[in-house]
Amino acid sequence: MNHLIAPSILAADFANLQRDIEMINNSEADWIHVDIMDGMFVPNISFGFPVVSAVKKHATKPLDVHLMIVDPDRYLKAFKDAGADSITVHYEACPHLHRTIQVIKQLGCKAAVAINPATPVFLLEDILAELDMVLIMSVNPGFGGQHFIENTYKKIKELRTLSNEKNPGLLIEIDGGVDANNVAKLVEAGADVLVAGTSVFSSASQPAAISQLKHA
Repeated sequence: MNHLIAPSILAADFANLQRDIEMINNSEADWIHVDIMDGMFVPNISFGFPVVSAVKKHATKPLDVHLMIVDPDRYLKAFKDAGADSITVHYEACPHLHRTIQVIKQLGCKAAVAINPATPVFLLEDILAELDMVLIMSVNPGFGGQHFIENTYKKIKELRTLSNEKNPGLLIEIDGGVDANNVAKLVEAGADVLVAGTSVFSSASQPAAISQLKHA
C-alpha cells in the first residue's frame, strides 16, 4: 500500500478554514486530520462539534478525528454525528478501552488508538486485533510545530512486528513533526499514514508540500 497523507487542520488558517479545506480536497492528500483538544488531557483547546460539522460540509475526503480529551466515551456519538469517518482515542484516557473501541465500531466509524511518546507499544497487545489503526504520537500532544522524537522509529518497527502477528491489516499512523526530511524513513520503518500540519501549512505551496510527502 502506498502511504497516506492526512494534513492536520490544527495548523490551518482558522480565518480561512473553508479555503484550506478546499485546498486539501484538491490536493494529493488522502484524509483530513482533525485534532480535538479539551485543555485537560492536553494543555491546549482546539475544535468542538460545530467546527467539525462545518469542515464536513466542505470536505470531500474522510475526516480522521483525533480525540485528545479526557473521558472520550461521552462524545463518541456526537463526533460521529458531526462527520467523523474515523475516531482515535488515547490509550491513556480510556480505562475501559475495549468497550470504547466497540462503541466506535458500532457507530460505523473506523476505530483507532493513540499512544503518547512515553507509552510503550506492548500495552496494546490485547486490543490490537480489534483496531483499524494505531496512532503513534511522535511529539507530546497538545501543540503543533514541535520537534520529532527519534524513538518513534523504534516504536513503529515494534508495532509492525506485533501487528503482523495479531492484525496484519492494521494501519500505523504517525502524528507530530512529520516533514520532507523524515517521511521516507517513517515509511521504511512501517508507517502507513502520516499526519502533517506545520510542514504543510507553513509552506509557500501547500499542495506541493503535500505532493512531496506523498511521493517521498
